[in-house]
Amino acid sequence: MLTSDVLLATLVYAGIGIVIFVLGFWLWDRATPADLWGEICRGNQAVATLAGAVAIGLALIISAAIHG
Repeated sequence: MLTSDVLLATLVYAGIGIVIFVLGFWLWDRATPADLWGEICRGNQAVATLAGAVAIGLALIISAAIHG
């Protein structure tokens, strides 16, 4: 059964994970020399694929770190 303690812990860990993910993706965006969002909007499919791969990689690392 889902208790309030478990629900609260889940929400806290989810919030921490989202904050770390956004911060990590923002740092990666700033570290690259090109305007990633501008390139994606102009239809650069290679940059969009790379950004998606980085997002998945960050999510896997954060989930593994939170899960332990």
